[in-house]
Amino acid sequence: MIRMPAPRFLLAALAMSAGVQAWALEPDVAARALLAEARQFEHGEGVSRDPARAAALYCQASKLGEAEAQFNLAWMYANGRGVERDDALAATFFDLAARQGHEHAQRMLRFTGEPTRALPGCMQDPPEPEPSVAQGIDPDLEAAFGTTPDRRKVIEIVRELAPHFEIDPQLVLAVIGTESNFNPRAKSPKNAQGLMQLIPETALRFNVRDAYDPVQNIRGGLAYLRWLLAYFEGNVELAAAGYNAGEGAVDRYKGVPPYRETREYVKRIRNLFRKEEHPYDHRVTTPSRALPKILSQRG
Repeated sequence: MIRMPAPRFLLAALAMSAGVQAWALEPDVAARALLAEARQFEHGEGVSRDPARAAALYCQASKLGEAEAQFNLAWMYANGRGVERDDALAATFFDLAARQGHEHAQRMLRFTGEPTRALPGCMQDPPEPEPSVAQGIDPDLEAAFGTTPDRRKVIEIVRELAPHFEIDPQLVLAVIGTESNFNPRAKSPKNAQGLMQLIPETALRFNVRDAYDPVQNIRGGLAYLRWLLAYFEGNVELAAAGYNAGEGAVDRYKGVPPYRETREYVKRIRNLFRKEEHPYDHRVTTPSRALPKILSQRG
């Protein structure tokens, strides 16, 4: 799996967590990582300025209880930056931050109206899966992959978990087969780990404590696939490229990056999973701003 070097704040977060009892602070670390990434996109620090993506990342961190993210998102709603202006939502996020002792948020509450009970989709738990997502596994694909008892156990985990993330289990098996060949102890030279080859940043991002635990690893991989499918509006090729090379590389190259590994990876995924489009939940994240240009180039 190709990945760009980890940002310094993530490496620092990983280093700090090493001495903590059994990842006890991991949710806080994940929230801080999201907060730092959101700030980068809000202010254009080392990346192209993208207020909409910053707002989406602030919202994810807010759901994890990060008060500074709640304050920053409130400010964005109050000023219509990256999101449509909404004074009621601004008041809601100022209120959430203020309840945690955020002094600036407490002062801002004097100037806002009443909070709203409605929250953005990223602050809400995902709904039960819709029947539009295929739940079965092609018998030929299952027979090809499930040749040993250990592999059949992995298939059963996928069969159980995939519907909760609204992901076609056949796509998940294609990723597992391509990433790790169903080896739960697999580790790449770039430190991608487990069945779905999660790098440490991705594990933190999706709250995976033990990347070598099959259930945790598949949950994390499913969460990332769901996010990528929403980010690329159901385009399987772009989501697969993003899983291998990172969504930032897909945005930067306006399509599948020219890396040989990524192109071969996408080709194998497409051979195993023939559908070009996959249902997605638009509430998971805002779509890639590069997507219209990517699709227009394809005619």
